[in-house]
Amino acid sequence: MSENKPKIGITIGDLNGIGIEVIIKTFSDERMYDHCTPILYGSSKAISYHRNVYKQHDFNYNIISGPEKAKANAFNIINCWEEQVNFNLGVPDKTHGVYSLKSLVSAAYDIEQGKIDAIVTAPVNKKNISLAQEGFTGQTEFFADKFKAKDNLMMMVSDNMKVALVTNHVPVKDICSYITGEHIMSKLKLMSDSLKRDYLIDKPKIAVLALNPHAGDEGVIGSEDDDIVRPVIKAANEIGNILAFGPYAADGFFGSATYTNFDGILAMYHDQGLVPFKAMSFGTGVNYTGGLPFVRTSPDHGTAYDIAGKFIANHESFQKAIFTALDVLKNRRNFDEMHENPVERNAHKLKDERIHSR
Repeated sequence: MSENKPKIGITIGDLNGIGIEVIIKTFSDERMYDHCTPILYGSSKAISYHRNVYKQHDFNYNIISGPEKAKANAFNIINCWEEQVNFNLGVPDKTHGVYSLKSLVSAAYDIEQGKIDAIVTAPVNKKNISLAQEGFTGQTEFFADKFKAKDNLMMMVSDNMKVALVTNHVPVKDICSYITGEHIMSKLKLMSDSLKRDYLIDKPKIAVLALNPHAGDEGVIGSEDDDIVRPVIKAANEIGNILAFGPYAADGFFGSATYTNFDGILAMYHDQGLVPFKAMSFGTGVNYTGGLPFVRTSPDHGTAYDIAGKFIANHESFQKAIFTALDVLKNRRNFDEMHENPVERNAHKLKDERIHSR
């Protein structure tokens, strides 16, 4: 991470959704520049168009050729394309996927080169991007593939809950094929490591949700929880040094507020974890990706075409995504310093002293 304010790369998302609106609203508050230097990967023409539609003429920006040119107290834009794009706010446009993809690719390149410190992604239309890149299923998977991550963890975080998923954007009919001991163990390890390093929870307690209703009712409603999930939880505790508990039937777990007893929750599939999370935290939660070699967050909402162009979108989740990225960057640095080998720590200290003495 840079010695000065962190440089946060922001991807533009879907051009006809609410992404640009919540970005403008977030950085219209000049206090944001006290915490970070924002760099948008997208188009100054797109920002200018939205600024005029929303009558936010006081929202200024600085066009730069690369992150090294970014101004510390300004909203910086890197133009990822030059052509004029037609806008129809609130209406999906199949031709826009290529622009969302260009933004993602450019931000990914710069984070790989160490030119920015974290990435915060605005919501996209997966279908549109899949037309530009075959096989695209989501931004989480895009970054995982791009950086050849052995595994990744989609985790929704709020002030009172952290929910991660065993399966991300997988059709319901295919979920069971992913419910293996190896796959669940990998997600448990990623979540435990992330809670320790990224959120500084010393001994995180993780609740694992059951795949089947009532945790299978001793095999009456499916055997996966007894045959696969329970043995993994046992192994995680005995071999993996992970404090895992369960499996818990999801309805009773959330209905009885049992979730308040845990630092993290591992759900088997997308809606099992995200429905209760969003019911309790929608608009204030953040999507965080574990398992990547860099920090990536995003708001907990989608493109929201139904309200795009009306200037009524709540920007709180996007703003929290920025602050979560900053908090995780700081936590990782503190965690790594605490666990760094004393010899390496002294070497880094001497190197810093030499740099500052020049």
